[in-house]
Amino acid sequence: MKEISAIITTRREDVSGGTPVFVAKDEQEMQDIAFLLEKILDGMVHEIAPRILVIVRHK
Repeated sequence: MKEISAIITTRREDVSGGTPVFVAKDEQEMQDIAFLLEKILDGMVHEIAPRILVIVRHK
């Protein structure tokens, strides 16, 4: 089973839903947040659109 654990973006207006959303000020901060959350949540980062990343847990 797969589960989206978090969304990281620099474009808040482009995302919504029940998953936690982390808004970064720029692309570097977005990458830094994604790297940290990937480790904490034991997931994998996937880019679904420019400047929108998701953390997916593969159970």
